[in-house]
Amino acid sequence: MGRHRTIDREALLDAADTVVNRAGAAHLTLEAVAVEAGISKASVLYDYKTKRALIRAVIERRVSTEMARVQACVASIAPAPNAEILGRLAAASRSFSDEDRTVALSLCAALAHDAGLREPIQNAYRDQIDEVASRSTHPRGAMLAFLAAEGLMMMDRLGLHSWPQEERGRLLADIAWLVEQTPGPRDEPAR
Repeated sequence: MGRHRTIDREALLDAADTVVNRAGAAHLTLEAVAVEAGISKASVLYDYKTKRALIRAVIERRVSTEMARVQACVASIAPAPNAEILGRLAAASRSFSDEDRTVALSLCAALAHDAGLREPIQNAYRDQIDEVASRSTHPRGAMLAFLAAEGLMMMDRLGLHSWPQEERGRLLADIAWLVEQTPGPRDEPAR
């Protein structure tokens, strides 16, 4: 009996990313990933028993990579005040590649149909929101800045709109202004 060619998990996830980029998450199969990786389907099944498990691993790796990038930006600013939010704004200065956009859109379709696949992203957002809220000198202003930056990045990540780098920088500078603001209660608008 022949021995199955093995491949490390990172290379397997690279192959899955390639399949998702080329065909979409809906067309990702364990067989397609095996072919892309040049291994047997049994080798893929050894690490990922189902298509869902493989998609979740792709999502978890993408979330982990993005969080590591954000944390590197935060660490480059720390221990300055508001390092958590300012580091996130620095991370938002990078626009996304066409491949990132394609994979993000494809994975969004999978996320829409499976609450369990959304969990890694929800956890990452919960952690970021908690960090921004607890480590900012003006938590409400910092939260508004976080939401504005996430909106800018989401529009870019999903290919809805992308700003030229110079304009993106100006927008992020304007968003950074929010970090030091303390929004208060608003009067009800006249009817």
